[in-house]
Amino acid sequence: MFKLSISPSSDPFPFAALVIASFLKSSVEVTVSFDHEDNGYVLTRADGTQVDDGESIVRTLAKEANVGSNSTQGEALIALAKSLPTTKEFATLTSSLDALDDRLALRTFLDGYELTVVDWLVWGSIKGSLKPLGIMKGGKHPHLLRWFSYMESLPSTQAALAELAESRSRGAKADKGKAASSFALGLEHAEMGKVVTRFPPEPSGYLHIGHLKAAILNQYFAEMYKGKLIIRFDDTNPSKEKTEFEDSILEDLAVLNIRGDKLSHTSDYFDELYDYAVRMVKEGNAYVDDTDRETMQKERMDGIESRRRNLSVEENLTRFGWMKEGTEEGLKCCLRAKISFTDPNKAMRDPVIYRCNPLPHHRTKDKWKIYPTYDFACPVIDAYEGVTHALRTNEYRDRNPQYQWFLDALKLRKVHIWDFSRVNFVYTFLSKRKLRDCLELGLARGWDDPRFPTFRGMLRRGMTTEALRQFMLSQGPSQNQVLLEWDSIWTINKKIIDPVAPRFCAIVKDDMVEVTVKGGPGEPEVKSLPRHKKNADAGMKKTVFSSTVLLEQEDAKTFAENEEITLMDWGNAIARKITRSEAGNVTHIDAELHLAGDFKATEKKVTWLAKADAAHPLVRTTLLDYDYLVTKRKLEKEDTVAEVATAQTEFSVDAVADANVLELGERDIIQFERKGYFILDKIVQDGSEKRLEFIRIPDGRAAGIALKSSGGAPAGKKTADLAADPSIKMYKVDPVSKVDSVKAATTMYKVKSVYED
Repeated sequence: MFKLSISPSSDPFPFAALVIASFLKSSVEVTVSFDHEDNGYVLTRADGTQVDDGESIVRTLAKEANVGSNSTQGEALIALAKSLPTTKEFATLTSSLDALDDRLALRTFLDGYELTVVDWLVWGSIKGSLKPLGIMKGGKHPHLLRWFSYMESLPSTQAALAELAESRSRGAKADKGKAASSFALGLEHAEMGKVVTRFPPEPSGYLHIGHLKAAILNQYFAEMYKGKLIIRFDDTNPSKEKTEFEDSILEDLAVLNIRGDKLSHTSDYFDELYDYAVRMVKEGNAYVDDTDRETMQKERMDGIESRRRNLSVEENLTRFGWMKEGTEEGLKCCLRAKISFTDPNKAMRDPVIYRCNPLPHHRTKDKWKIYPTYDFACPVIDAYEGVTHALRTNEYRDRNPQYQWFLDALKLRKVHIWDFSRVNFVYTFLSKRKLRDCLELGLARGWDDPRFPTFRGMLRRGMTTEALRQFMLSQGPSQNQVLLEWDSIWTINKKIIDPVAPRFCAIVKDDMVEVTVKGGPGEPEVKSLPRHKKNADAGMKKTVFSSTVLLEQEDAKTFAENEEITLMDWGNAIARKITRSEAGNVTHIDAELHLAGDFKATEKKVTWLAKADAAHPLVRTTLLDYDYLVTKRKLEKEDTVAEVATAQTEFSVDAVADANVLELGERDIIQFERKGYFILDKIVQDGSEKRLEFIRIPDGRAAGIALKSSGGAPAGKKTADLAADPSIKMYKVDPVSKVDSVKAATTMYKVKSVYED
């Protein structure tokens, strides 16, 4: 057992020690705490001995987990990294980073085939040094940057850095005269192997992004402490719940790789809960109230005692019996806990713990006419099932004393509550009722609509489960109620899909331009090119070269006669003659290949497709993009869907794509070059040919996720955005270190790669 104590203000900060401790929690018993009173850091062993050197702390933990250095070369890399923070000469720093970049050119990790102490120490050295970090991010060390980004994207690293930031924020806000705050990287009062968490969704709808944080955090802590996770359906409201929703929630959790060690339902314990309620009545801790709803709410707000509060135990038991039988008088009643009617915390003012509902339950059928409230059932079953830590959003904070009161009144075992902030996003409803309103108003087509914040809707729009997990863990234990932008989570998603998404080409059909290419092959020829220039594992694609190619109108309009442009993946060409219609649209271009031209010197680099023929057809595609469902940035409870609905939220463009897309399957993620990332949503059979529907995946940039509508007016020009995103239209091509020539039987001239220096 180890305990790592770190001051958030340590200088230099022991990043390597912090993140390796977080990473090894599943294999080494180590807890981490932030101590604002101290200025250093120390690792304490079970026997009380201490290690107070950053490198030694990392080596001690790595040795315990058997991930030490494997070679002399590894030790040399550690020595090199240790010199980075103190090296002042730019040339020397660059040379050191060059050596690390070369080392990683053909390797995933620095020393061996898995993460070792070498990776952690080198990463920590760079992370804590501004100069090396800046040089590395300058674009000259792609292999080193790829490795560094991978290390930083690990969920354990994200969680550790988020908790460090939170601790620093707390320290900055604390008064100097007060005792320094302490923040634990994990759960308080947690013992390895004994932690039990629970995720208690209500089976009344589909999982949305608000639920995911709770699910991911509960699983995270159960795994961190080698404990157990209970998935418990809170099925106490027959009016809303369906088996269909239970099945969908379990399916979604399985996609997230969240599988509980135990599956239960609140309805499994209806008998026990009823017995506890009777006991509370007999002990004078509960009473039956037939006050009407409006009067009861007013009395609770004003601190007025209910006229039924002091009924005798016998009378309360009789009336509770009416409730259980569902009699006419019983249906007018509810059971309330007898806590207080004047407590400053209104959650403690005699809350309702049982109410009547004559509708059949989807599991227990007609057995019960009364059902416990969540406030009562949750603490009782948490204690009953052995939950050690109840993770709750801090909107329940006022109810935490109520939770504890039930445990004390029934003399049940203690359960520790761990609060975290609720997830809220701009322009987004998370209320199930309001999402249902969206469906009823025809604003969306189903619970998996890509405009919905449901888990299924987000997956359909191209979100990855890894991005969701990283984002939720990066939020950490923050208590701040903030309105989150969508750009953060989509940016994480882009980092995950960009290295693996194969590249293809699509041309918008509307007014596309035919180009006659002088010097092109007499007959169409096919060459194999990499699907992803920086990832050989993505495979190869077939590219057709022809003397007649197609360009988008938006590109062609920008050309001037005799201007040299670059045809991507081919070479340079000169637009010799441009024919335009009376309206100013380009109708035809005569161009001449100029393969000796320098692609770096051209301003415009455009995508193109060879004109289709019988042997080399193009594929009909539909490119879809979506807007926010509502026009109001911060939604209030009183806002109705009809009042804030966006007039137009779906935008469609017809295009043609190269035939390589026919090899894709539904849910595959790709990039259409210069258009962005897309996910294949549907393959539609239109007669004898297929039409592929792609949904655009937001990439986190402001232009891609900004509200496209203003004040509910239709969002007019999205078609043009899909035709050529202005923020990426004239992008600069990054050179790669080496491009292997492609040898194929051909009668065509030799093509020099435009990606070679």
